[in-house]
Amino acid sequence: MGWGRVSFLGKLWRGGAQKFDFDSGGASYVVELTKRNPVVSLTKQGAATGHLRVNLHWQMRTSDFHERGGQGKGGLLRHPGKLFKPEIVQAQGPAVVNVDLDLACLYELKDGTRGVVQPLGNFLGDLNGPPFVKLSGDDRFGSGSGETLYINLDHRDEIKRLLIFVYIYDGTPAFDRTHAVVTLYPSSGPRVDVKLDERAPQARSCAVFMLENTKDELTVRREVKYVYGFQAELDRLYGWGLQWGRGYKTKV
Repeated sequence: MGWGRVSFLGKLWRGGAQKFDFDSGGASYVVELTKRNPVVSLTKQGAATGHLRVNLHWQMRTSDFHERGGQGKGGLLRHPGKLFKPEIVQAQGPAVVNVDLDLACLYELKDGTRGVVQPLGNFLGDLNGPPFVKLSGDDRFGSGSGETLYINLDHRDEIKRLLIFVYIYDGTPAFDRTHAVVTLYPSSGPRVDVKLDERAPQARSCAVFMLENTKDELTVRREVKYVYGFQAELDRLYGWGLQWGRGYKTKV
């Protein structure tokens, strides 16, 4: 279970049937945000306009079996006997991670408006009106396309800060076993990767990155801060000041 806004955010959804054209960000090279290099300036990259696409890609994968030393060629040569052992002997823990990751965004605009864009409650956002953030859909099974947020940077002057976060709505809290990656595709310049592969046992939410507009510069700062609760705990951590209540997804 996750948490949804109590109050109705009427401005979040306008005309769901409307069609949009999105910039894909065609760069073939990648900048990875790390603890050592946590910040990139979209303004300095010439990428502070157009549509910024933010994609969450993840896969439910087998347990530690595939990352153990016996899988590579060198490992098999050093331990040829492993070729003849059944996988169930080598695998440890559950065979498959059962997890449902959701991509979401806390927003604060320059006029003081604050809110959330997330699958829970169908707060899917608006690209051409406040909050200038729109969620494309809800991927419950870790498919190839994942989940995507679009941010309209042509309205960057109206945006103060956006906190992109991921939470585990249901299933096993196992961020380190889902190969989750959040990738930013600006309208120009390199794409930006933030990996969620740190070990955080039992964590159910992760603040991934903060997009801030300060002193006429748009920056992306890696956060990767795990919490054991849901949106309300992230809200307290970053001082958003929203009211939260329990929310549920509709059955598939």
